[in-house]
Amino acid sequence: MSAPCAEPATGEDRLATLNPAQRQAATAGVADGRHPPLLIIAGAGTGKTSTLAHRVAVLLEHGVRPEALMLLTFSRRAADEMKRRVARLLAAPTGSAERGLQLPWSGTFHGVGAQLLREYAGCVGIDPGFTIHDREDSADLMNLLRHEHGLSARQRRFPQKATCLGIYSSVINTCRPLGEVLQHSFPWCREWETELRRLFLAYVEAKQAQQVLDYDDLLLYWVRMLEAPALVTEIGTRFSHVLVDEYQDTNRLQAGILRALKPDGRGLTVVGDDAQSIYAFRGATVRNILDFAGQFEPAAERVALERNYRSTAPILAAANAVISLAGEAFEKSLWTERDGGRLPALISVRDEADQAGCVVEQVLARREAGMRLKSQAVLFRAAHHSARLEIELGRRNIPFVKYGGLRFLEAAHVKDVLAVLRWSHNLRDRVAGFRAIQLLAGIGPRSAATILDNLAASPAGPSLLREQPVPAHTGNNWRAFAELVDTCRSDYTAWPAAFDRLCDWYLPLLDRLYPEPAMRAADIRQLAALAATYPDARRFLTEMTLDPPEATSAEAGPGPLDEDYLILSTIHSAKGQEWAAVTLLNAVDGCLPSDLATGSAEAIDEERRLLYVAMTRARNELDLMLPQRFYVTHQAGLGDRHVYAGRTRFIPNRLLKHFDQQSWPPAAHAAAQHPDPRRAAVDLAASMRDMWR
Repeated sequence: MSAPCAEPATGEDRLATLNPAQRQAATAGVADGRHPPLLIIAGAGTGKTSTLAHRVAVLLEHGVRPEALMLLTFSRRAADEMKRRVARLLAAPTGSAERGLQLPWSGTFHGVGAQLLREYAGCVGIDPGFTIHDREDSADLMNLLRHEHGLSARQRRFPQKATCLGIYSSVINTCRPLGEVLQHSFPWCREWETELRRLFLAYVEAKQAQQVLDYDDLLLYWVRMLEAPALVTEIGTRFSHVLVDEYQDTNRLQAGILRALKPDGRGLTVVGDDAQSIYAFRGATVRNILDFAGQFEPAAERVALERNYRSTAPILAAANAVISLAGEAFEKSLWTERDGGRLPALISVRDEADQAGCVVEQVLARREAGMRLKSQAVLFRAAHHSARLEIELGRRNIPFVKYGGLRFLEAAHVKDVLAVLRWSHNLRDRVAGFRAIQLLAGIGPRSAATILDNLAASPAGPSLLREQPVPAHTGNNWRAFAELVDTCRSDYTAWPAAFDRLCDWYLPLLDRLYPEPAMRAADIRQLAALAATYPDARRFLTEMTLDPPEATSAEAGPGPLDEDYLILSTIHSAKGQEWAAVTLLNAVDGCLPSDLATGSAEAIDEERRLLYVAMTRARNELDLMLPQRFYVTHQAGLGDRHVYAGRTRFIPNRLLKHFDQQSWPPAAHAAAQHPDPRRAAVDLAASMRDMWR
């Protein structure tokens, strides 16, 4: 179970709901006015959200103005939940947590950064009407520049757009030189350092000319803004307290922002768990939380939350044992008052086919015993690890939803609608315009490029839109489209009426543009409903780009159409969640740790933390699957063959006392020692059929 959530109370009564460590974290340095830098090390399931909400409530009760408090999270949903909890604690008189408490500067790093940049745009030389590119839009702009600079026509293979953007983003977020990033993370691209440097300069210039920012710019511009002495003083004093959730997930830019805002640490509180730092691929570094306390003089105060409200004692004992073998880490040991419960199971199976069969059998058995499918989750290191299981679930008619795959804003039809809206508010946004214009039948890339060139060259801008040279047979459609764009950008059209009109215009196009138009139409209607919850188009576009909904209606399986469904998720997407029963697929070397993530001790430690995160999602039951062999295809020089796997190195023999070792079916382990040579042919034939199901 989760940490208990306090009912509305006042003063000491409210704090009485906290355990001693939580109470210390919530009140440290507030009553005496010291407000020292504070590091709260919050283990998995220890009630960190409740603790942080109590600290916010205590600060507000002691006279801190809501507008002087900056609360930084890694999702808008987390920020909203924090506000709801604080409002309940303060017993908001309106009875509405969301409306009864205003914390205007709570949100994600990127969202708060966007707010500040719009407010101070004139001071830092950017247009306050800038639009924000998501990752795919940024990659498209990068690709356009690759072509313009002749880099896509090289005789030797030049990095693709996604790789180029990944290199650029890594340089920004890790604050490392391009050559160092190429050496350590993209060694196959080292020969292109000069060309990449030229490409990235062109990318920055194009963004500035089009008045667009990408994700990384929101942090980079914020850092640069704080380098101006007058601005850093004004902004630093404006916010007396800065509180950061999930600090272990911050990168160097984010840590730099905090140091600039609060150089002496006064009023700075960070909450996190070094054992759950798993986002190095996004530029996050565990060093931020490990080194936090020592950055200040005197050192930051430190409070550890170790009482776990989620998992049984056997699960915690196993998780503690796994993470205890990590390298540098804070000393802590999770404990619980929940006695009983079975040991986590290590289940050996012959191969992926048996793994899928075993998982399905256990899922159905738990369901028959009264555990809903939604209370069960199957986790995995990489999205493709669940492919065989998904086929088996479909065959057994078990509904499921998969997280860690396609996100809402990555769906083409959703991007179409948002591109039109974004372009209407910034006609210099070439990527959005290029996509929006080509939604009209009969207008292709060449015509779209000509229109965008004309608009960029003309000071008239919008008034020139209707007069663009389009093919004669598209004239009526073009004039209607130009009128729609004017409506969306007009200050005289109420929001969200303008967006409703845009959706009404787009829905009839789905039959021509995409398969399964009915399912895509449902997404567009969902998008319109979301738009109605925002005060204006700018806020809507910013929030949708920086913190989009999790998934489209077509993401995976029939789950959303059923009242109950199984959860499939990558470990990364499961962070912050919990289920009654958790099954981890492929707990073997090569999968966890991934054979692509063992190049350094730091990378191996992060893989160990991934296993720890997966294990600590479980409340009552935890199973780790150990397939003994995998069938791999297209191996250069080796052909199709079986490869044999061993138990993950993160559970060495000395830790086996914390686990119950099983095999499925009972004779599977023996059979794995003497594999049937016909099995490979059967598996291959099945996989060929599965391609077309």
